[in-house]
Amino acid sequence: MTTAEHVWHCGPFRFAQRRPLVMGILNITPDSFSDGGRYAETEDALCHAHTLLEQGADIIDIGGESTRPGSEELPYSLELARVLPVVRPLAREGVCVSVDSRHAEVVEACLAEGAALINDITGFTNPAMVELAALSRAGCVVMHMRGRPQTMQENPQYVDVVAEVGEYLLTQARLLADAGVERERICLDPGPGFGKNFEQNLALLQNTARLANLGTPPYLLMAAWSRKNFIGEITGEATAAKRVAGSVAAAVFAASHGAGVLRVHDVGPTVEALKVWEALYE
Repeated sequence: MTTAEHVWHCGPFRFAQRRPLVMGILNITPDSFSDGGRYAETEDALCHAHTLLEQGADIIDIGGESTRPGSEELPYSLELARVLPVVRPLAREGVCVSVDSRHAEVVEACLAEGAALINDITGFTNPAMVELAALSRAGCVVMHMRGRPQTMQENPQYVDVVAEVGEYLLTQARLLADAGVERERICLDPGPGFGKNFEQNLALLQNTARLANLGTPPYLLMAAWSRKNFIGEITGEATAAKRVAGSVAAAVFAASHGAGVLRVHDVGPTVEALKVWEALYE
């Protein structure tokens, strides 16, 4: 099981963990690296969200802007027009909705409609995002990214990627704490693929246990390896949607070494794998 027991507070939700939580990815975009265009229509997005929930997702993570390597920043008004019609009905149904956005305007509007979690790829470096976190009861995912999506994969350099990513995550978590955000609301994400090359990603995955023990007591750790190019480089699978087995393997490895939240595209296979993993510890 996980190396530390956590209760994650996300708005009205309290996740006391028997097993790692599964966060299902829902991209409402025409250009995301894996499933761009599949759920761009509101009806299709809601249908897929319900499928993910039926498969065992604890949280639905909704994003309206692609942040794949090389992507351009989207006007927040367009992002909001994509996500709000999906956030609103799901939140009203009692679903724990996460908003995956770097724009405070989008996050504020989604929180007002019942979203319970802020997933910020910029790691709460925007003071407006910190203020939103402090004024709400939302859960907060602090992610590490080196650079910006447009340029982040242009020869990223680290002396010790695990130490540097860990130090950054702790610094940003303390920033949130200083603003009044309770520790129980904070989750850390090392940001695989966001300003890291293959060797750096590999080091982060290999050192999941170290990252899962950041802080005293340790913060909750997210593993977000699903369908990433890193998985394809290992398996030789060039098509992102076909990287299911490799993604599940990475998720189970991360869970075995302390990750408490698994952010995945393929909820069904991940939940099945976790059931087998759990049975081995009973």
